Amino acid sequence: MSFPRCNGDNVQVIAAAEVQSLRPEWPRARSCASTWTIVLIALVAGEAFGQGVSNSRQQSPDPATKDIPKYLVSREADPDGSKAKGPPMLSVDEIVQKVMAANARRSAELRGFQGKRKYDLQYHGLLGGREASMEVLATYSAPDQRTFSVVSQSGSKLLLNRVLLKLLDSEKEAFEHRKQVELSPENYKFELVGADSTADGNSCFVLVVKPRKPNKFLYAGKIWVDAHDFAVVRMEGEPAKSPSFWIRDTQIDCTWEKVGNFWFIAHNRSVSHIRMGGAATLTIDYDDYQITGVDRRAAKSQAQGPILPEPASVTPQR
Repeated sequence: MSFPRCNGDNVQVIAAAEVQSLRPEWPRARSCASTWTIVLIALVAGEAFGQGVSNSRQQSPDPATKDIPKYLVSREADPDGSKAKGPPMLSVDEIVQKVMAANARRSAELRGFQGKRKYDLQYHGLLGGREASMEVLATYSAPDQRTFSVVSQSGSKLLLNRVLLKLLDSEKEAFEHRKQVELSPENYKFELVGADSTADGNSCFVLVVKPRKPNKFLYAGKIWVDAHDFAVVRMEGEPAKSPSFWIRDTQIDCTWEKVGNFWFIAHNRSVSHIRMGGAATLTIDYDDYQITGVDRRAAKSQAQGPILPEPASVTPQR
């Protein structure tokens, strides 16, 4: 799970393409075109994915202090525990170690899978809106082969070529640097803040995660860990490092689902607010997972953390 890059040449191409596309509509509105170009640069040319580090950050809510989302059913609504028993009493270190061990086991067993994705990107700002959609078939073959085939695409060519397709490149890159993006004590500080139940009654531990350094591959926020499988079932947060001065803030919400004995990402939604106005919303729906290879005899590999989606692979900021 991974993230894209955008260099100065790409920014110039984007700006030139956008100004050219606006000339027939506003031949004398050069100032508007310039404004739109700045907004697009902010949208696609950030150096990393994350929350801004300016004073506006103080106005953004700390994800670690947010209320538990509606995805989870409060235990107060089920005081007698009829829907689900509370998870066993474990320390935060025990939870993290169990998560890493369970992930290592599943990673060793899973030898291949494929799945479909639907990307939908919408930008609304000072000069109107643009949108683009793309369907992709993703495949994985152990130990490190990932391929993406674009099935269909529609909407703004600029957003398709300079944003959505870049997300796939970023995912490949992040996959090659898994140690930098994994959910492990080496990369994160963990704090156990409670326990809740999912809508279907499964018990979860709720942990606050804080990056040990402002790495563009990491998050600050919360994760929900299934108390039986010790798999991450939900994550909400913000990037650990700001991508650009023009990005005021970005919030990400991801959920996972169980397919057979394995957990796969099911849905992602990210919203990035542009400092001078407007917002870009990216949703990714993952479905039709098919497991193509399993090795039940695989030896338990060295403990490693689960891989969260690399920030730049699930945001429209590039």
